[in-house]
Amino acid sequence: MRGLTPRTVAGARRRTEALLLALVVAITVFGHVSASLAMNGRLPANLTGFTVSMTLLSLVGHLGVRRFAAYADPLILPLAMLLTGLGLILLHRLDQAYLERYNSPAVAPGQLMWSVVGVGACLAVVAFLRDHRLLQRFIYITMAVSLVLLIAPAFFGADTYGAKRWIILFGLSLQPGEFVKIMIAVFFAGYLVLHRDTLALAGRKFLGMRLPPMRQLGPIITVWLISLMVLVFERDLGTSLIFFGVFVVMLYVATERTSWIVCGGIMAAVGAFVVGSTEPHVKGRVAAWLDPLSYYQDPRPPGISSDQSAQALFSFGTGGVSGTGLGMGHPELISFAGRSDFILTTVGEELGLAGVMAVLILYALLAQRGLRMALGARDPFGKLLAVGLASALALQVFVVAGGVTGLIPLTGKALPFLASGGSSLLANWIMIGLLIRISDSAERQREADSLPMTEPPATLAA
Repeated sequence: MRGLTPRTVAGARRRTEALLLALVVAITVFGHVSASLAMNGRLPANLTGFTVSMTLLSLVGHLGVRRFAAYADPLILPLAMLLTGLGLILLHRLDQAYLERYNSPAVAPGQLMWSVVGVGACLAVVAFLRDHRLLQRFIYITMAVSLVLLIAPAFFGADTYGAKRWIILFGLSLQPGEFVKIMIAVFFAGYLVLHRDTLALAGRKFLGMRLPPMRQLGPIITVWLISLMVLVFERDLGTSLIFFGVFVVMLYVATERTSWIVCGGIMAAVGAFVVGSTEPHVKGRVAAWLDPLSYYQDPRPPGISSDQSAQALFSFGTGGVSGTGLGMGHPELISFAGRSDFILTTVGEELGLAGVMAVLILYALLAQRGLRMALGARDPFGKLLAVGLASALALQVFVVAGGVTGLIPLTGKALPFLASGGSSLLANWIMIGLLIRISDSAERQREADSLPMTEPPATLAA
């Protein structure tokens, strides 16, 4: 965009965003209508409300970004809005199936309410956090709060579906781990900015690699132990993997030392092996991962208590490449889990491999935009924070999609934006707000640096 004024650049970005959001509304409304026609042969009863809701969410989000972050990346908001809209379509479709088979209450209206709250929280972050570097002042407070939230389910959490990851407050269930992934990214970004030179020191050479000095291994050992505590006491494999994985990725980016990746991988493998061999709940998930169809054996092997992994494979196999068609499958056979991590099987069955790849590409694009803004950020804290947030999103998608498809054991985490869950949706929209803020700051600085030195100060500040 050389030769354009900063205001012209900002206007072009926002026009692109507006056009993409209009496309998002069209896609989601078409999908909602298509699912209802396939299931009932008529238009959905809530078509007007759904259309108005998606239009207002997109419009308010766009106007908020235009007002408070005019230079932000034009793809971030449309990608998040499209994933949220697809989630609402799938949940509306599943509500009817679960009502007919299990007489289960609808969750889509609640998800829509949390979508409104999430978009509002995103805009609040963009409006009130005018400089993301302010977060660097509170990194130790952030880490203290995140540790409290991380270990709280072990003492006060509800044991649901074999894991302690929920806290019940005022009748509402809260997953602290969804917010912890943001807080640890903030803390690690600030911590590594202060100590990356020390952590980059080379130690002894082993198998052709320079390993970190033992004294510098302290931080990674501490984080490793905390992740193991989460895995043992809360039986939350997903949060443990994301917590430890984000730290190792950010540590590698900050120091450019491959040895940190090697050490982190070895420690993660050792920890997972020990806990997976001793903790009954995790051990059962590993056994179901190794042989999903063993659920149907007689006698059934010990530790195998659910057919969800096997049903997921059947669902993906039924969908094939192009799927059965939206609204024409039987995702309700996976019972309650179809609304959480197994919602991806609904995509696989009804939209096929093509639909699954399209959804994963949307996530990959969102993570790529985060990494791209990390490259463009001028301050080290912004770079590392963008990397941490993008890595947290990518890791969560990996552990959920990997578990559902049989690549790794099930983790029980919610698929970002698509799955039912207010905590997950709110936390992910807050993450989007932070990415928009970092992107706006990076692009403003880049545009200011590209201006000729003869430009008057008023234009530079515009």
